[in-house]
Amino acid sequence: MMKKWLDKLWLLAESKGARRTLATVSFTESIFFPLPPDLLLIPMALANRKQAFRLAAICLFSSLLGGILGYYVGYFFMDLLGMPIIRFYGFDDKYLVIKEWYDTYDAWAVAAAGLTPIPYKLCTLTAGAFRIDLLVFIVASTLSRGVRFFTIAGLIYLFGDRARYFLEKRFDLILLGTLILGIAGFVAIAFLE
Repeated sequence: MMKKWLDKLWLLAESKGARRTLATVSFTESIFFPLPPDLLLIPMALANRKQAFRLAAICLFSSLLGGILGYYVGYFFMDLLGMPIIRFYGFDDKYLVIKEWYDTYDAWAVAAAGLTPIPYKLCTLTAGAFRIDLLVFIVASTLSRGVRFFTIAGLIYLFGDRARYFLEKRFDLILLGTLILGIAGFVAIAFLE
């Protein structure tokens, strides 16, 4: 089953609309979509190593645009749109804890969400709702998301064929690891006091 899924990712990575799909996933993941763009960035960069940094830039730019939209959704429409998204992911009881994070850590809380498995969508919505300075939000998001996406691109650029071989042979472990990191982010939020 994993082999079929990997084959589909390779086909998508080499398809005509792959960049558009990558941009869409990166944009929507910043607001509501559950899957991280890394799951597309990796096979796309492996399929065309010379484009790895350009693909990382697409992820970063799209993610930032989505993040800014998420910020404004939180700023203007938190009750109407933002809270249903937060409730969907089961974070409604952590809403005020996140406010404390912002009060205490400001840009570092934004950077942590952009770089770690903590869901970035939670960061974007609450940053707007709690009126974090927009420029601070953009700079912290740019730095953290940039490090994340460009590190992936750099590793693929440096280790291209070996990385692809490893991915094909150990895809089930990589997928499991990615899922565990994603779940760990959700669990970390769930256990906040």
